[in-house]
Amino acid sequence: MATIYEQVAAFKHKYPLTVGWRYKRHASIIEKHLNPGEEVLYAFIAQKNDSMFDFFGSAVVALTNKRILIGSKRVVMGYFLVSITPDLYNDLKVTTGLLWGKVYIDTVKEFITLSNISKPALVEIETKITDYMIEQKKKYYAEQAHLNQQKPDGAGTTN
Repeated sequence: MATIYEQVAAFKHKYPLTVGWRYKRHASIIEKHLNPGEEVLYAFIAQKNDSMFDFFGSAVVALTNKRILIGSKRVVMGYFLVSITPDLYNDLKVTTGLLWGKVYIDTVKEFITLSNISKPALVEIETKITDYMIEQKKKYYAEQAHLNQQKPDGAGTTN
């Protein structure tokens, strides 16, 4: 399987108008936070901001078999990492402008904007994230139903 960096490089080669810098360093943040048994299924780069003119907020987005990770290495010290598990995911919205498009990911805790993405890449990203989340939510709800069936009668109820 290709590394996160190789997946992002292939995405950038396929969609060269997507704005993104230093993706090797951003990808290293996600690699650092992968849990044992967690595999990256899809990865791409975008700007993690809402401004078409801000080109300095690059981040790598990775869909794993357990969650979505968004990693960004700061220039001097430190980094940012966002983890979105299927139970916290609400919705996805795609918009297009003159040159680029945006992907909005709505979660229970925050609203994430990924911008300056090549317009042809938007369909691929939307399909990958939506299909992924549908499958993950099915698994999550099946696990929850199984756990609820295992509880003894009256467990978790109050009088």
